Amino acid sequence: MTKENIIKPENLVYKKPTLMNDVPMHYCPGCSHGVVHKLIAEVIEEMQMEEKTVGVSPVGCAVFAYKYIDIDWQEAAHGRAPGVATAIKRLWPDRLVFTYQGDGDLACIGTAETIHALNRGENITIIFINNAIYGMTGGQMAPTTLVGMKTATCPYGRDVALHGYPLKMTEIAAQLEGTAYVTRQSVHSVAAIRKAKKAIRKAFENSMAGKGSNLVEIVSTCNSGWKMSPEKSNKWMEENMFAFYELGDLKDK
Repeated sequence: MTKENIIKPENLVYKKPTLMNDVPMHYCPGCSHGVVHKLIAEVIEEMQMEEKTVGVSPVGCAVFAYKYIDIDWQEAAHGRAPGVATAIKRLWPDRLVFTYQGDGDLACIGTAETIHALNRGENITIIFINNAIYGMTGGQMAPTTLVGMKTATCPYGRDVALHGYPLKMTEIAAQLEGTAYVTRQSVHSVAAIRKAKKAIRKAFENSMAGKGSNLVEIVSTCNSGWKMSPEKSNKWMEENMFAFYELGDLKDK
C-alpha cells in the first residue's frame, strides 16, 4: 500500500466488524438480518465483550446466525431461546447473553417463554426481528401479520373475524414489571440504523448492569415473503408497518 492509499481512521466510512466472519450469507438480498447482525457485532466489540458474549438462536431465518458473528452461540428448540438464555445468564452472570428471534418463533410457539422470561426480569436482551410473516418456511401468516395483509395461508388478506388481530409483543413487554428497556426500531435508513444501534447498546448495558430484561424489536422487511423488490419492501414497510408498529422507546427505567 502506497502512502497515498493509506486510509486514516477519521476518513473510514465503512469498517467491517472483526467479529463478522467472512462467509457468504444465506439471507435473501435486501433482508434486514445482515444489517442487524453487523450492529450487534459492532456493539459487542465496542463494549469489549467479545470473549464474554453468548448468543442464543432458535429455529427460523436466523438459525445460522452462529456462522456470521464470531462469539459463543447456543442453539435452542423452536421458541425456547429465552428459557435457554435464562439458564446461561444464571450460570454465568458475568456474560452478556442475548437471544435473536423472529416473530414466528417469539410471538407464536415462544410466546410463553418470552413473556415469562421478561416478567421474571432475567438480565438478558431479546432481539426481536418482526417482518410480519414466516419467511423461512414459505411466507405463511404470522402472529404479527397485519390486517388485510396477504400471505400464503391467508391469500385474501388477514381477516380479523377468522384470524384475530396482529399481536403487539413489544407493547405487552412494556407492561411487565421485569422489563427495564423496551423499544421498537428499524434499519430501513441510515438514521434508523444509528438509532437501532444505540438501542441495542443500551439494552446490552442494562443486561450487564443487572437492571432486568430488555426487548429490542426491529421492524423489518421480507421481500421474498412479501413478493416485492427490496426497494418496494422498504417503501411498503414505511407506509404500512410503521403505522401499526410505531417506532420508538416504549419503556425505559
